[in-house]
Amino acid sequence: MTELSKGAVDTNHDRTVVIDEQRTPSVQDAQQALLALRTEIGKAVVGNDHAVMFLVLALLCRGHVLLEGVPGVAKTLLVRALATALHLEHARIQFTPDLMPGDVTGSQIYDPHSAEFTFRRGPVFTNLLLADEINRTPPKTQSSLLESMEERQVSVDGVPQPLPDPFVVVATQNPIEQEGTYPLPEAQLDRFLFKVDVQLPGRDDEFRILQRHAAGFDPRDLAAAGLRPVAGPAHIAAARAAVAQVTISPEVLAYTVDLCRATRTSPAVAHGASTRGATALMAAARAFAWLNGRSYVTPDDVKAVATPVLRHRLHLRPEHEVEGVTAEGVLASLLMSVPVPV
Repeated sequence: MTELSKGAVDTNHDRTVVIDEQRTPSVQDAQQALLALRTEIGKAVVGNDHAVMFLVLALLCRGHVLLEGVPGVAKTLLVRALATALHLEHARIQFTPDLMPGDVTGSQIYDPHSAEFTFRRGPVFTNLLLADEINRTPPKTQSSLLESMEERQVSVDGVPQPLPDPFVVVATQNPIEQEGTYPLPEAQLDRFLFKVDVQLPGRDDEFRILQRHAAGFDPRDLAAAGLRPVAGPAHIAAARAAVAQVTISPEVLAYTVDLCRATRTSPAVAHGASTRGATALMAAARAFAWLNGRSYVTPDDVKAVATPVLRHRLHLRPEHEVEGVTAEGVLASLLMSVPVPV
């Protein structure tokens, strides 16, 4: 995938794939295809297995993912590898300070021959949208994704333009304390199902990365690295239907509610997770259970996804932030203190 200037579209419509989209895959086929995504992405990205898992879970939940990390930890490469391993249309937007909302959603273009305005679709009209360095652009442009992420549509002159299904936004951002960044508004953060921290690799992983590059790996040529599509829309649809059948007992539902309510009463938190956060936690836990071969949700499934689902929904009190308290620390304490059903 080539690097793009502001507002440009990078799509891949003509790939040769071996996926049979004419046949409805079984639930087992869908599960194997989605698990194969992790192996396929591993051909390009070393480590970050947790980030890959949450990207797959987002596909199952119709959710969006925010990847945060310092420059150079393969956030963009991770999403490009996911796009290559999926038989889906995808596009990339490089967010910059001069990017305008119309560069994201599209705009009305005047045709002098017909003397009429026509809508030219923006890069948001795709299945998998990589919003690269989303916090490098001002809030006005950041908010242009709000309707798209929540309603799966773009309104133009009051007329809704539906987005394709599936539609997933994977945004990357640099830590907010870095120069030239604009923190995402709380309303936009809440639209992301997961916020995943992408850390610097450990010594062994960094050694393997350098080994790959020394052997000729080119991150700009994923086809040469052997990546190929292993899952498509039919697999995602079959998997989503199966996830919808995963049961969650009243006791585990109550645990999910109690965990979210505890974030609102923590003395270190000014604003805790909303009801949207609770429903997101339930959905992610069901998808996690299904991906691990279970037809029911356990408290451990809720715990496994709680931090990436809730960390960006907690707004700490300034006096506690100054003392070094973090959302992750608050959640770790709550996960230990909220009673778990037996």
